[in-house]
Amino acid sequence: MTHLIESVVVEIDAPASFVWDVLLDYPHYPQWNPYTLAVATTLEIDSPIDLTLPRPDGGEGTFISREYIREVEPPRLLRYDTGDTFPGLLGTRDQLITPLGPERCSYRTFETFTGKYADAVFEAQRTYVKNGFDSVAHALRDRVVSLLRV
Repeated sequence: MTHLIESVVVEIDAPASFVWDVLLDYPHYPQWNPYTLAVATTLEIDSPIDLTLPRPDGGEGTFISREYIREVEPPRLLRYDTGDTFPGLLGTRDQLITPLGPERCSYRTFETFTGKYADAVFEAQRTYVKNGFDSVAHALRDRVVSLLRV
């Protein structure tokens, strides 16, 4: 079974390349990103990307989700997946920036779950992931706007 979780689509009054740079400015994530608190990666294809996330149960603390970079197509697409980290489950996340003109673009992210345990993970994590993805979309837009005002 395949399950898809999608964020809201936000439109951003900035060039796609500027939004891409903000999206990949991982050292500044603690300043604006409520769902992905830290990222460690080289962005090399097939290399790890370690995402520090808040606990799904809302408790104190964080956990690290290790995934693997699969595609980097500036300023349009960043794709990574869980690889064989969780046998019986593959989660593939796409972060997409779509130009809507020279000074405007949109952002959205989505994750596709496949494999033996996809149903169970989707049911258990759907709300947490959806809320997290939506919060990133809105926060990215707000971060870009605040940087352009400086």
